[in-house]
Amino acid sequence: MKHSILLVDDEINTLKVLSAALKTSRTDVETARSGEDALELIKTTKYDLVISDFKMEGMSGEDLLEKTKTLFPDLPFILLTAHGTIELAVNAMRKGAYTYLTKPVNVNLLESIINDILIKGTSKVIEADASMFRYLNIIGKTPSMQEVFSLIRRVSKTDANILILGESGTGKELVARAIHYTSLRADKPFIPIDCTTIPSELMESELFGYEKGAFTCADQKKLGLIEMAQGGTTFFDEIGDLDFALQKKLLRFLQEKEIRRISGQKKIKVDVRVLSATNRDIEASLERDEFRSDLFYRLNVITIRIPPLRNRMDDIPLLANHYLSHFREKNKKDIREIEQEAMNALMSYDWPGNVRELENVMERAVILCVSDIINVECLPRKMNISAQDEYPPLMGLNLPELEKRTIIRALDKTSWNQSKAAGLLGITRKQLRTKMKNHSLFPEVG
Repeated sequence: MKHSILLVDDEINTLKVLSAALKTSRTDVETARSGEDALELIKTTKYDLVISDFKMEGMSGEDLLEKTKTLFPDLPFILLTAHGTIELAVNAMRKGAYTYLTKPVNVNLLESIINDILIKGTSKVIEADASMFRYLNIIGKTPSMQEVFSLIRRVSKTDANILILGESGTGKELVARAIHYTSLRADKPFIPIDCTTIPSELMESELFGYEKGAFTCADQKKLGLIEMAQGGTTFFDEIGDLDFALQKKLLRFLQEKEIRRISGQKKIKVDVRVLSATNRDIEASLERDEFRSDLFYRLNVITIRIPPLRNRMDDIPLLANHYLSHFREKNKKDIREIEQEAMNALMSYDWPGNVRELENVMERAVILCVSDIINVECLPRKMNISAQDEYPPLMGLNLPELEKRTIIRALDKTSWNQSKAAGLLGITRKQLRTKMKNHSLFPEVG
């Protein structure tokens, strides 16, 4: 059975792009260019979901929501807007909106939400789905994540520089994007700059640009990434890895709000908000003189710390089911749920790669699953081991076998990182390698 979606927006391009993206073998998409036209269609046609822009000429999306809920209280309704505020979001939810997303719309996120509504059924989703604990495209119900959401709401409408701290894979860029797309700069560019992927010798020209003839092959002027973000936001990802020599030039930009292109004669005023993030212990870098303290204090007006996944285990079922919904639709798989034993395995694992690792594990599980339920056999071997008792049973095992199982457990817990595994076991890496050789243990391939 096909599901029917009504898409409402007064911008024809938005209707074309979203309807093309959302139309699948399982869904039909009908469009309307005004709230008035949409309401007439809703009165005469059975829809499974309505998606409407918030601000339109004539009847607004909010008015359409109220009238729709009066006629069909159980019809799911999603609101979209280019100017999102938490007040609007809360008000829309109170009036019956299923959720509220900001433009430009993250199509993957929208597809996942639609899939949850159409496949699971609204009442079940509202009771248990991640959208109840979602701030834009970040998910979490634990107090530590709710505190992150609270900080985003409080800082987004300011121009304060924000430093986002967290381990790799915790979602630092998602937080930066959430700040930008709920800020007053949301309709201006968001320019991410990864300080680990741009070679240090090219970083200055990438940041500040250059004039024609600045060096060999510079046959035309080039704008830098900072200038390209004019009026919007720059996000310096892994700022702790920025070359020390460039830190002074970045500090000058932050102080003076102006840049000079390489070989340029004039200074250029730039109105840009700066967000930055690092997975490093930045305070330790300050003590080792690897990072300028004056730059640190410029960047760190407000700090947002994202907890690692192992410290918010109650979010794992929420996240796992969210990724299940997304990847089963993406891969056209008819998978209903995650078996309890498999969920226990996910809950027992330490997640050194954090949310990014969980996303990858769920995509792998969906692809490999041959039934309509994800079980432990669909998970990597290290997940099965982590779900077992903390220590192997003693009965029937000799000392060498106990040692071998303990080493395997430590290696699996650290994704076969020998240095980390040795640390868990309280021995040196050299001692671990010797024991691995004695037990014929080699890294798992694939």
